[in-house]
Amino acid sequence: MAMGKRTSEPAPLWIPTTELPVSPWHPFYVRLNEILDAAGFDRFVEEQCRPF
Repeated sequence: MAMGKRTSEPAPLWIPTTELPVSPWHPFYVRLNEILDAAGFDRFVEEQCRPF
């Protein structure tokens, strides 16, 4: 047990996601997403996974 009093409050453990830094996207993934979007990949995968 400590003998003194705390002089400051501890830092909060929760950080809202709106306060997190945003890093720039890597060009590879930007281009990959463009290609997959143009090919309708998301729709295809959703259809394939629908039975599950």
